[in-house]
Amino acid sequence: MKKLLLIGLLLFIGLSSFKGPAPIKVDGGLISGITHENIRIYKGIPFAAPPVGQLRWKAPQAVKSWKGTRKCTQFGPSPMQASPAPFSMWSEEFLIPKQPISEDCLYLNVWTGAKSAQEKRPVLVWIYGGGFMSGGSAVPIYDGESMAKKGIVFVSINYRVGNFGFLAHPQLTQESGTNTSGNYGLMDQIAALKWVQKNIRNFGGDPNQVTIAGQSAGSMSVNCLVASPKAKGLFQQAIAESGANFTTPNAGLAQAEEAGIKFMHALEAASLEDLRKKPAEDILKTDLGTRGPIIDGYILTEPIHQLFATHQQNPVTLLTGWNEDEGLLRGPLLKAEDYQQQLYKQYGTQAAAFLRHYPATNETETIQSQYDLGRDLIFGVQNYAWANAQSQQSQPVYVYRFTRKVPGTGEYAKYGAFHTGEVAYAYDNLAFLHRPWQSADRELSRIMSAYWLNFITTGNPNGKNVPNWPLYTTQDKKIINLGNEVKAEVLPDAERLEFLFGAIKK
Repeated sequence: MKKLLLIGLLLFIGLSSFKGPAPIKVDGGLISGITHENIRIYKGIPFAAPPVGQLRWKAPQAVKSWKGTRKCTQFGPSPMQASPAPFSMWSEEFLIPKQPISEDCLYLNVWTGAKSAQEKRPVLVWIYGGGFMSGGSAVPIYDGESMAKKGIVFVSINYRVGNFGFLAHPQLTQESGTNTSGNYGLMDQIAALKWVQKNIRNFGGDPNQVTIAGQSAGSMSVNCLVASPKAKGLFQQAIAESGANFTTPNAGLAQAEEAGIKFMHALEAASLEDLRKKPAEDILKTDLGTRGPIIDGYILTEPIHQLFATHQQNPVTLLTGWNEDEGLLRGPLLKAEDYQQQLYKQYGTQAAAFLRHYPATNETETIQSQYDLGRDLIFGVQNYAWANAQSQQSQPVYVYRFTRKVPGTGEYAKYGAFHTGEVAYAYDNLAFLHRPWQSADRELSRIMSAYWLNFITTGNPNGKNVPNWPLYTTQDKKIINLGNEVKAEVLPDAERLEFLFGAIKK
C-alpha cells in the first residue's frame, strides 16, 4: 500500500509540473499549452494558413480560425525537406526530427514565464539555419525554456525552405499583385514577426522590445530583414551568428525567374496549375538551380550592401560574430600546387596577396588555409562588413569570435569551434547535446547566455558577473573572444579580412 501511495504521489508531482495553463487568445482562436517549472510552453501555433494546394508559392495568407481551444503542445511539422541524417560535424541534436515533415509548416512556438499580459518582457524571435534548404524550429538545441527562465519571452518560427520557399517564375510574378516572386521564406518570417506584434502581449511580451536572432541561413535572414522595407518597425535589435549577405551576391528577379522556367520544364509542367498539382516529393527532388533570398524589388529592393551604403536599412542595435573553425569550404580540398593555381586563375594579380594571407608552403598549411579562406569568404567577411557598416553609421554593434573547441567523442572530436557549435552555449542548452562537457563549457555557457540575455533585455551584452565586452568600432576593432578564456581583444585577423573584403569588391 505504501508503495502504491508513493507511486501515486510521484505521478501527481510529475503531472502537476506539466499542468496546462489557462487558454490564451491568439489570431485564429484560443490555444492551450503546458506549464513546466513555471514556464508556459505553447508549440505548433499556426501563424498563417497552410501554404498547400493553390497557396503553394504564394505569400502567407491569414490564419484560418478554429472553434474551441486548439491544443498547442507539440511542434508543428518541419518545412518540406529531405529526411534528416547526421553528417559531417552535425549530430542528430542539430537536426529536425524525422517526422513530421510537411508543406503545412507555418507554425511557431512560445516559451514564457510571465504570469500576466501586463509584464511586458523582452522578446527574442529565433530564425533557424540550414542553408535555406533545411532546418526547422523543432531542432533540440533551439529549445526556449532556459532563456524563458531568465526572464524573456522566447519565440521560434518556421519558414518555407528550398524549392517551396524560394521559387521564382514569370507567371508567379504576374499573379502576385506585387510584381514579384521567389522570397516566400522571407515573407513567412515577416508574417511571423507581424504575428508577434499582434499577439505577444497575451504571453506577457513587449512588442516594442523585440530582438530577431539567427544562425547561418538564419543569420543571413536576419540580415535580409534588417535590410527589408517590409520588415520596418517589427524589431529593434538583431543577433546574427555566422552569416550575412554583404559580398555574396543574391540572384536578381530575372535570373531567378529564368531558373524557375527551367524548373517547370524539368517537371514537365505546362502551367502553374500543373506545377501546384505535382506531389511535394517531386518538387523537393528537382534541382531549382538557385538557393535562398533574391533581390526581387519588393522584399529586397536592392543588393543588401547597397541598401546599407545608402542608409536604407532598418536601424538596429547589433550583436554579431562567427566561429574560429566554421569548417565549410567553397569546393573540394586541393593540394598545394592546385590550390595556388586556382587562386591565380580566380584572382589574377591579387593571387600573390591571397597567398600571403592564406599561404600554401606545405600540404598541412594548405589545408588550414583553405578552411580559413572558406570560413572568411562564407562567414567572416560577411559579418565583418556588417559590423563595419553598422559602426560607420554610429549604430551600436558588439562583435564576438567563438573559439572554444566543442568537446566530442569519436568522429566528432576533430571539429573544433565548428559551425553552429556556439548555439547551445548562447541559449544555455548544453543539456540537449550529448557531449562530454567540462566545467569550462558550463562556465562559457553561463557567460554567453548572460551576454545574450543582457543584449536582448537592454541592447548591451554587459552586466553583472561577466567580463566587459567593448563596443566595436572601425577605429579600434575590439571584440570579445568566447573561448577557453573570455576576454576582450583586437580582432586578430582584421588585416586579412580587410584585404579579403577589398579583393572581393574589386
